[in-house]
Amino acid sequence: MGFIKKKRIYKYLLILSFIILAFVIIISSTMGVADISFIDSLRIMVSRIPLVGSLIASDNIRQSHYYIVLNVRLPRILLSALIGVGLSVVGSTFQSMFRNPMADPYILGISSGAAAGATIAIVLGLGGIIGGLSIITLFAFIGAILTVVLVYNIARAGNRVTTLALILAGVAVGFFLSSVVSLLMFFNRDDIEKIVMWTMGSLSAATWNEVGILTPVVIIGSMIIIAYARDLNAMSIGDETAKSLGIEVERVKKILLIVSSLIVASCVSSSGVIGFVGLIVPHTIRLMVGSDQRAVLPFSAVWGAIFMVVCDTLARNLIPPSEIPVGAITSLFGAPFFIFMLYKNKKKVI
Repeated sequence: MGFIKKKRIYKYLLILSFIILAFVIIISSTMGVADISFIDSLRIMVSRIPLVGSLIASDNIRQSHYYIVLNVRLPRILLSALIGVGLSVVGSTFQSMFRNPMADPYILGISSGAAAGATIAIVLGLGGIIGGLSIITLFAFIGAILTVVLVYNIARAGNRVTTLALILAGVAVGFFLSSVVSLLMFFNRDDIEKIVMWTMGSLSAATWNEVGILTPVVIIGSMIIIAYARDLNAMSIGDETAKSLGIEVERVKKILLIVSSLIVASCVSSSGVIGFVGLIVPHTIRLMVGSDQRAVLPFSAVWGAIFMVVCDTLARNLIPPSEIPVGAITSLFGAPFFIFMLYKNKKKVI
């Protein structure tokens, strides 16, 4: 069955996936120390939708429940969904572009750059707010972007950037920055707990400001990447094949690297380092719909959001009122999956 014939099936499956995502978001908003029913949570959310909201009777819902759902839980849920979208789309992009099934969004050392930036801010005691964002978040974003620029310039040979050089430069710079973080932790032991919590990933400080800033970056960035799905299909076979089909490989690589780096830098600066999302979701989607990026990217976006919302819900509800870093939850799912992928690839080689 060709892609055109499958397109109608994919459309219905994608609609179903969005319905599941909406259901998961509502379920997540009911879970926490405060007991809020599914119906009440749904009515609270719908009451804020223009035109439709005035038709919903919500007078008998406590004001405290309004505050909890709209100002505490919903920003966190939406932020986790956006991060899931961003990391999954970029993970799928890098796996195709680098022709490496084990590539993840942090392969260019972005996570190490963000961690270094955040660690410097923590060590300097910069805990204030600028423009609705914490200074730690801003330092993490700057660190991530500077890392990408450094890796790209190290890997560049004239106007060309080879995949191997980019990966090796990313690994080298990532290890260097990780050692810098380790040294800062060693010489500033009072701040170790804060640094470790940030590097393990957490959404406990999510705000509507962060949601508002991350939304256009992730949504517009993902749409740009999806627009290059055909090019990614060709590049996944090989650069020479892509060139023979009339694709400007170097130009497409630069665009995808810039957009992907902005998405990942924005995500990691908001949440800390959350591993394995960009590895698990794209692989699972490929098992469901095949390797065509025109299908893989949209499904990865939706199911990445679902996966992250579920993981963050578990992180904040397993041991209430405390919470587990969400990066630990994603790693619990991700590490066994990674081992499974290695085992599967080993069997193919044998």
